[in-house]
Amino acid sequence: MRADLEGGAFTGGIRPPALMGVVNVTPDSFHPNSRSRDSSHAVSRGISMMDEGASIIDIGGESTRPGAIPVGVEDELSRTIPVIEGILHERPDAFISIDTSKPRVASEALRKGCRMINDVTGAENKEMIELISDAGAEICVMHMKGEPRTMQVDPVYNDVVSEVGGYLSGRVNALLDAGIPPEDILVDPGIGFGKRLEDNIALLKAGRKIVPRKDVGLLWGVSRKRIFLDLLGRKDSTDRLFGTLGVAASAAYSGVDVLRVHDVLEHADLLKAMTSTIGGQ
Repeated sequence: MRADLEGGAFTGGIRPPALMGVVNVTPDSFHPNSRSRDSSHAVSRGISMMDEGASIIDIGGESTRPGAIPVGVEDELSRTIPVIEGILHERPDAFISIDTSKPRVASEALRKGCRMINDVTGAENKEMIELISDAGAEICVMHMKGEPRTMQVDPVYNDVVSEVGGYLSGRVNALLDAGIPPEDILVDPGIGFGKRLEDNIALLKAGRKIVPRKDVGLLWGVSRKRIFLDLLGRKDSTDRLFGTLGVAASAAYSGVDVLRVHDVLEHADLLKAMTSTIGGQ
């Protein structure tokens, strides 16, 4: 990635991932504590996350939780663009990503200074690929089985690692064919997006096996998700931080390049403590 990520080199088998802080400008994101009440609050949250150690700020104006209802283009623009402008006004060097699958929203965000598109639909829209290529922007493509409203209705795989890896390989090839450099691409297995517990666990254990090329990055978005209800019995998202940090620790050994998180400070502390105390001595 061309972003100034702080993952760095391996140290005693550990490579700490860079942190992508989640800024939700939505009324219905699955983790209530992540919702910003207005654009000013979202700007403050984004700047605080940068101070806590986030290398990327990911701004979303449409929830993609299971069962979520789609949001119109104008609503998504009105939620996200003021936040992009506000953060860049305060921190012109901020690396901002926008979580959207709508080309018009992506185009306006890039015009305002956003540098990455985080597309949960895998950039299957050719218009999205074209505008990213033309802008010289970076892109994260994710695997999702179905759509948010229906994706958790009995998802079934024969071999989830092979199927998700094959899908992501196809999306990366489409991006490369459009002239997007591999170092500007992240892939995301889509934990919780049309997957059962056993599928999520298999994908996390697989690590970089789903990544089609060594020069393409890997992003995990696991923060406070339902996997911790199924795995640990934590019904409320506010009780899922410890499980989330456990996965973050494993990410440091799994070649993960970016972790998308709600709790930047806690993850930054965890990763710093790990890399400071584990070595070859």
